Amino acid sequence: MAFAAETNPVDALKAVFRRHASGVAIITLNAENGDPVGFTATSMTSLGATPPLASFNVASGASTWAHLCKAKYVAIHTLTESNIPLAQKLAADHTKRFSDSDWMRGPHNLPIFEGVSSVLICRIREIHSVESNAVIIVEVIEGLVGTEANPLIYHQRSYKTTADIV
Repeated sequence: MAFAAETNPVDALKAVFRRHASGVAIITLNAENGDPVGFTATSMTSLGATPPLASFNVASGASTWAHLCKAKYVAIHTLTESNIPLAQKLAADHTKRFSDSDWMRGPHNLPIFEGVSSVLICRIREIHSVESNAVIIVEVIEGLVGTEANPLIYHQRSYKTTADIV
């Protein structure tokens, strides 16, 4: 297999990660005044089971950044192929993300979206700022496990299912 060299590091990073499929998650939390806030993330991953830790990344310019810095808990939702509209909604205008009645209050009064495959209820453990981004480390304290279905993934700058990648 022949490779094409990409000498610009920014272009190389973008090109490689367009070829790397990743799972899609929704992160929700409460603002200081109790209003729900959230966003779509493709950076969520498990750090290990002992203790049960996960992480996700966020830009410090994101609309949820200031709220994350003050929050104690988050809900991490895993998505299925039927959740494409939800992923798109939480990646769009932050003022409209909770305008529909497709969510409810769950443990720790966190906003929980209906129709997802599962939700992890987590306590924020550490925030590591790196340049204009941050890595958020969370400790899992509870899980809400729904029905398993084909996962939603992000690949080549669009939402897809595993069937689309074949």
